[in-house]
Amino acid sequence: MASPAAPLGGGSPSGRVLGPALDRIIKNAAWRKHSALVAAAKAALDLLSSSPGPPPDPTSPHPAALLGLPHAAADAALHALLLALESASPKVADPALDCVSKLLYHRLLLGDLGGPADDASPASRLLGAVLACGALADDAMELATLRVVVAAARCPSVAIRGEGLGMVLKTCYNIYLSSSSGANQLCAKLALAQVLVIVFARVEVDSMDVHVRTVSIADMMDVSDRSLNDSTIVQVAQGFINEAMEGSNVPEPGTPVTPVEADGKEDDTMSKIREDGLALFKNLCKLSMKFSTPDNPEDQVLLRGKVLSLELLKMVVDNAGPFWRTNEKYLGAIKQYLCLSLLKNSALSAMSIFQLLCSIFVGLLSRFRSGLKEEIGIFFPMLVLRVLENVHQPSFLQKMTVLNLLEKICDEPQVLIDIFVNYDCDVDAPNIFERIVNGLLKTALGVPPGSTTTLTAAQDQTFRIESVKCLSTIIRSMGSWMDQQLRIGDFSPKISEVSLNSIDNPNILTGEDGSGIDYELQSDSGSPDVSGAPSLEQRRAYKIEFQKGISLFNRKPSKGIDFLIKSNKIGHSPEDVASFLRNTAGLNAAMIGDYLGERDEFPIKVMHAYVDALNFEGMDFGEAIRHYLRGFRLPGEAQKIDRIMEKFAERYCKCNPNSFTSADTAYVLAYSVIMLNTDAHNTMVKDKMSKSDFIRNNRGIDDGKDLPEDYLSTLYEQIVKNEIKMSADSLVPQNKQPSSVMKLLGLDNIINLVNWKQAEDRALGANDLLIKNIQEKFKAKSGKSESLFSVITDTTILRFMMEVCWAPMMAAFSVTLDQSDDKAATSQCLLGFRYAVHVTSVMCMQTQRDAFVTSVAKFTYLHCAADMKQKNVDAVKAIISIAIEDGDYLQEAWEHVLTCLSRFEHLHLLGEGAPTDASFLTVPLVDSEEKTQKLTTSASSKRTNALQNPAVMAAVRGGSYDSTTAKNNASPLVTPEQINNFISNINLLDQIGIFELNHIFAHSQRLNSDAIVAFVRALCKVSMTELQSPTDPRIFCLTKIVEIAHYNMNRIRLVWSHIWKVLSDFFVSVGLSENLSVAIFVMDSLRQLAMKFLEREELANYNFQNEFLQPFAVVMQKSNASEVRELIVRCVSQMVLSRVNNIKSGWKSVFTVFTAAAADDRKSIVLLAFETMEKIVRDYFPYITETETTTFTDCVKCLITFTSSKFSSDASLNAIAFLRFCAVKLAEEGFVSHKDTDQQPDNLDSSDGNTAVHKDDHVYFWVPLLAGLARLTTDSRPTIRKGAVEVLFDILKDHGHLFSQSFWANIFESVIYPLFSSESFTPNGQISSVNSTEDDSWNFETKMVALKCLADLYVTFFEVMRPELSRVTSVVTNFIRSPYKQSASTGISVFQRLTEGLASRLSKDEWKEILLCFKESAAHTFVVFDKIVRMMKDIEIPDRNESYSEAEQYSEHDIYNDDEEEANMETASYAIVRMKNHMTLQLLIVQGVIKLYEAHKSSLFAEHISIMLEMLSAIASHASQVNSETNLNIKFHKACSLLEVSEPAVIHFENEAYQNYLKLLQALLHDNPSLSEDMNVESQIMLVCENILRMYLTCAGHEPFSDASAISALHWVPLDTDKKEELEARTSLVLHVMRLLGGLEKNCFRRNLPLFFPLLANLIRCEHSSGEVQLALYDIFQSSIGPIISA
Repeated sequence: MASPAAPLGGGSPSGRVLGPALDRIIKNAAWRKHSALVAAAKAALDLLSSSPGPPPDPTSPHPAALLGLPHAAADAALHALLLALESASPKVADPALDCVSKLLYHRLLLGDLGGPADDASPASRLLGAVLACGALADDAMELATLRVVVAAARCPSVAIRGEGLGMVLKTCYNIYLSSSSGANQLCAKLALAQVLVIVFARVEVDSMDVHVRTVSIADMMDVSDRSLNDSTIVQVAQGFINEAMEGSNVPEPGTPVTPVEADGKEDDTMSKIREDGLALFKNLCKLSMKFSTPDNPEDQVLLRGKVLSLELLKMVVDNAGPFWRTNEKYLGAIKQYLCLSLLKNSALSAMSIFQLLCSIFVGLLSRFRSGLKEEIGIFFPMLVLRVLENVHQPSFLQKMTVLNLLEKICDEPQVLIDIFVNYDCDVDAPNIFERIVNGLLKTALGVPPGSTTTLTAAQDQTFRIESVKCLSTIIRSMGSWMDQQLRIGDFSPKISEVSLNSIDNPNILTGEDGSGIDYELQSDSGSPDVSGAPSLEQRRAYKIEFQKGISLFNRKPSKGIDFLIKSNKIGHSPEDVASFLRNTAGLNAAMIGDYLGERDEFPIKVMHAYVDALNFEGMDFGEAIRHYLRGFRLPGEAQKIDRIMEKFAERYCKCNPNSFTSADTAYVLAYSVIMLNTDAHNTMVKDKMSKSDFIRNNRGIDDGKDLPEDYLSTLYEQIVKNEIKMSADSLVPQNKQPSSVMKLLGLDNIINLVNWKQAEDRALGANDLLIKNIQEKFKAKSGKSESLFSVITDTTILRFMMEVCWAPMMAAFSVTLDQSDDKAATSQCLLGFRYAVHVTSVMCMQTQRDAFVTSVAKFTYLHCAADMKQKNVDAVKAIISIAIEDGDYLQEAWEHVLTCLSRFEHLHLLGEGAPTDASFLTVPLVDSEEKTQKLTTSASSKRTNALQNPAVMAAVRGGSYDSTTAKNNASPLVTPEQINNFISNINLLDQIGIFELNHIFAHSQRLNSDAIVAFVRALCKVSMTELQSPTDPRIFCLTKIVEIAHYNMNRIRLVWSHIWKVLSDFFVSVGLSENLSVAIFVMDSLRQLAMKFLEREELANYNFQNEFLQPFAVVMQKSNASEVRELIVRCVSQMVLSRVNNIKSGWKSVFTVFTAAAADDRKSIVLLAFETMEKIVRDYFPYITETETTTFTDCVKCLITFTSSKFSSDASLNAIAFLRFCAVKLAEEGFVSHKDTDQQPDNLDSSDGNTAVHKDDHVYFWVPLLAGLARLTTDSRPTIRKGAVEVLFDILKDHGHLFSQSFWANIFESVIYPLFSSESFTPNGQISSVNSTEDDSWNFETKMVALKCLADLYVTFFEVMRPELSRVTSVVTNFIRSPYKQSASTGISVFQRLTEGLASRLSKDEWKEILLCFKESAAHTFVVFDKIVRMMKDIEIPDRNESYSEAEQYSEHDIYNDDEEEANMETASYAIVRMKNHMTLQLLIVQGVIKLYEAHKSSLFAEHISIMLEMLSAIASHASQVNSETNLNIKFHKACSLLEVSEPAVIHFENEAYQNYLKLLQALLHDNPSLSEDMNVESQIMLVCENILRMYLTCAGHEPFSDASAISALHWVPLDTDKKEELEARTSLVLHVMRLLGGLEKNCFRRNLPLFFPLLANLIRCEHSSGEVQLALYDIFQSSIGPIISA
């Protein structure tokens, strides 16, 4: 015994714990009964007190079992504790248990507990002794035992090994099942759960020292446990486990911690910790597979144990970490034990078990799906889909469990994606995702009307809500996964959302905590990577087509096979088809048998290949037939059966050659066996076949011999006792949904076995054969399972998923939203719609997106507000949410959203009683303003007048969603009750503020480039619908268009251009609206935008401003409303005058507007526009010329258009003056060009003013100005023509010094020469017509002015334009050819002015050039006479004395000739006029030549004078020709007599021509004798004189004659009156000639006398009209001839 001073048990830590405990044991022990125990305890105390022991050395290779004690003391103490525990006395065992608990708590006990059975050490025996105390049926001992168990499990210094863990599990299990205390039962459950948590936490980290959480009652989900209903028991149990785990995370201060166990292990082995954990897991699975015996089928204790084990398995699965998911042994244990447990327990109908199975399955799906692909593919349809698809008679609790399970599954995005990828896209797997969605749809739609069901209405409604919630969760998860992958927004799952696993969630794609390994695609080497979307798309398409082929096969086998072969789903060979029939799930067994029995060649080959692939070696005959018929069902036709069994017999004998003598034996026996099977097991057969009958029927079949009776007897017993069951699918009605599931999986027997009856709570074992078959399936496919599990991150997979689920979701959400008013259901539907729109929008699934958006829009009921409810208001909120959050992806769906917003705003205004837009847009503006004032003065009367408001009545009547207006054809009678109901519904919309509405449009700034264009396009379309309403036009969207244009005006130019292209078309369309108020409003809105836009500066050579202002121009040009046009002019004027500094490319549209205004038919518009143009040109001219040349071109075109104004001549003339002003401004601003460049255009005249020009050459600003003035010269108004010509040439004259020579050449070519191009006669001088038009008259007037200006201009700039001399002269001289006297005289005078101005500067060649041109033009005039001659040739003039005006004196027989004679006289009258003009023209030319000589004789050379003489000579000869046309002159004489007009002075013309010719010759002879001599002028004069005298003599009747003839002429005949008049006319010319001859120098006279003397002699005998001729003759003879004779 220890001394009183020393602590009891010594000073070591272990002794301080052991001393008091041993002391209590000694005191509580019975001395007689426990004498050995007392002795051992005292001995242990003595050892503890006497030996303090060595210091603790945990690193010692063999430390003592108790820390700080020697081996002897430790062993003694433990021996005493063992005896106490084994005493079976609670008083003695309780201190021992408490002591062990403390030793473990303080980590004082070392070593392994519960080692092998042959281990006799006290420590290893200690655990067994402790656990034995738990079986004493004492409540306190049970709790103490549980406390020690928890302490041992949590203590890192001891390890409970495999058998020990099994003992712990068994003990806790037994306490839970058999304890009389409910609290102890619950404590046992919690203790066992805590042990599992600790053990498997150590398995994860492979270490003894781990930090674990304390389990909670909430982790236990068995609601059937009665203990959970007592709050006191629950509190006690939770307090117990909390106390046991107190301080579990931190060791006691000062207490040494044993080192972490580090078991040596190789790569292919596991540590003891993990091996122990694996063993514990297997034990749990085995406990869960204990089933009741047939004697006690409803063993509740066994059921409670099963529930406990499943709960613990659920906890293990839920807490499994990365090691579980990667270790092959643990995965193998799950497949081998846990999946088997699920399979066996699935046969039980207890609700608690089903719930646990579902929970475990969720855990497996969440954490182990990559390694359990095949298992999940079986359990999902078996546990979930079968229940889900049972719509008519499901168990309520069971289906609610499934719906809750699905909600958890669907809440995990990656799980959903993986299910679809690995099952719906795998041809060998069921379409789990598709069937989930379809099953939820069926549930959401509820029990079909008229169907029999076990559900109450409340239960059916609950199912509907839960299924809709699941569908909503599915689409939400898809959206979340998509957002995460595409990084849309801030992806952060809500904490409150239910998760399949809260710890180490493997579905987070970050790959943290090692979870990434679960998603790594493990594909076979050499196989393609199937994780990409393209291959998945191929796989999905392959599966769909493959299933189509299966479906076709199950209806028409041959067609199905043909389809699959043609689509390359199976091979072409019989072996490939046979393999398909043998291995493909989902095929109808009866159809397989029917196809195999076909007699066609190819099916027979397939059947042979099918049978040849089977191996019957070693099978007895009955077993072989069973195996053979397992894959198909025998057809009913005998011939088909015959073929199939014949091949079987052949194959069986080949595999078992010693079985029968021949195949015939096997064939007959096979038939017999089939008949026996039918006879024995068909209930319709009353008289069953006996064994003797069977033996008798088969005698002599073995080649005439009998088969052994024992053999046949054994075969008979096999068939009778165990029916040969063919494929069971054909036995199940095809219309039952579960059959289709199990057919695909080959699990029909499971469905037949499991009988779900909620009322019964029996635990029945599954069929061993079935379990064996499923296990074989698992083993056969386990290799593929891991290698083919795929995980994808490409969001393209969502398109395939949406293609599967969008229609069911649409139906479920729509029907529920339409039929249900439940807040929970409708909110889930709207959430589903919301996420569906999000997914389909982002994935660019236009059809689906529009369908969802349209559905939500229709459910807003904004089109029939009288029927609106709270759910419809929520739909409006959903629409607003869609617009704000998914605006970037809505594209065409914006139209539906904006239509809803428009209708909402309309109802909002109606609810406030505000006047409608139509009240302003359908009456004059002044009236509408007055109406507004009246409405605002009486706010109280707004709602009282609702009945009188047509808009309210129309809204109450409502309409369809697609209708733009309400149903006007509906009954116009609206009752006050309907109005009140409508107003109360409108009040519901007050939940949505107008702020939310406006936020959508303000949010448009955040839309991406494509989205904003789509948004604007949709807004314009909706606005167009609003404005085009015939009864209720509205401007809501129009005002929003202005707003969003403001909001988005700062976007990049490229995007803004796309936006404005849409807006521009809209403004033009609305601006041309028939509704004047609408058009005016939209133009004013456009003005607001334009003013805002023009605040931004534009760089050069851009076209944005022009595009922006283009709608003004288009509407101005096309609008029929003068008010709109006037408004546009005012708007544009305001913009220009206020934003002139920023206008660049916008000038084009500005001038286009003013150009259209200039041609307007309203005076006010014209004057208003001209007023603005005047200010622009006067004050802002530099802004026009600082941009492109085309801007100035447009300005000029605009001014030219103003000149055509029919309202104000002042404006027209001012416009021309402004053109002159523009030229002055151009000159002032230095727009000059003194350089000749090769880039000058060949033609300056451009009808559209957009000549391609060199941008650096400012001279091109002059082009449109000059070309425009040139076009004005053809105006119909004389003042404009004259003004245009004057201004044009003034500009050229004033500013021509700014132009280069090449530019001058272009000006002449393109501006000046075209002014003279449209002569009224052709170049060959032919007369254009008899009756000249008035246009010719005023055109020549303009041309004459232009011609004079041209001459002055050319003279001024002759040095620059010298090369144009020929062309200019040609233009001038062409006027001489004109049929108009004034034009010709002008041409001659201008020619003279031109020569006067250029005389001193012309060279010899240039003189010759212009004179030749003059000569050519003069010669062309002779042609006119020929035309006159031909014209009068066939004209007959009446030979009457009466005047032509005395028509009443004609005889009757002459009247019919009146028309012809009248036409002849008209022609003659015209010919007379033309003749007179022609002669006048010729004389003008003669005078022009004379004047030309007189003015420039000093500058002329001989060749020049020769040209002039030739001209005069030609004219004189032409005059003689004219006079010689006797017939013509006679006709003229008659016509003039009849017309009472003067005759053409032909003789005068001839006299003048010769006289001037002679005059020029004389002047030349006088002025320049030497030149005259060179040119032989004297002889020319003599010839002219001779011609004159001969003409006189001819007229006097004395032709020149020879001497012989003169002698014979003895008689004289007097002259008539006409001859006398002609002689009188020729007298002056003859006198001139005679004076000329008399004035000749003597020698000259002498030389020419022989020529003239005969003529002079004849003059003596002629009759003269004047005596002056005789006097002149006398003077010649006396003064000139006389001296010669006298000499």
